[in-house]
Amino acid sequence: MKNLIMSILPFVTIFAVIGNLQATGKPKVHFKTTMGDFTVELEPDKAPQTVANFLQYVREGHYDGLIFHRVIKAFMVQGGGFDKNYNKTATREPIENEADKGIPNERGTIAMARTNDPHSATNQFFINVKFNGFLNHRSKSQQGWGYTAFGRVIDGMSIVGRISMMKTGSGGPFPSDVPVEQVIIEKAKIISD
Repeated sequence: MKNLIMSILPFVTIFAVIGNLQATGKPKVHFKTTMGDFTVELEPDKAPQTVANFLQYVREGHYDGLIFHRVIKAFMVQGGGFDKNYNKTATREPIENEADKGIPNERGTIAMARTNDPHSATNQFFINVKFNGFLNHRSKSQQGWGYTAFGRVIDGMSIVGRISMMKTGSGGPFPSDVPVEQVIIEKAKIISD
């Protein structure tokens, strides 16, 4: 029996190492906000251009000091595009929509915000606070492209939930859905790349 255990042990160790590599192989971004902290794990295999775009904004410190400017209870929280004075931030060129190969817009997933143009996502993102299947890709048409989900909250979803429950009203150029008490992203930082 002892010999059997000793012969299996190297294989168990190899599988443990491979498991750790797979578990740590995805980029993670930690958000420190005035409401609390949360961490997202990204899916570069599913949405490579989207993940690369998002990580570039994080590396540049783009999200530091910005607000969650749109919060809709039982739907999502959105940020990444406006500062505390509701000034729109500069962006790079839009990226291609990858919702056709991304992950579903499930509770806790982070996705790219965009205009009516399916390929207009730049810096703004949102976090789904419930399953929003209607945002998923259905077809390569104007109405069917969907929204690219490219990662998920792995720690601090309760903080995101608290943000989603905040009292909202008007603010800056927005007539509604703006948190009355601002939620500021103090720091977004890559903690695993």
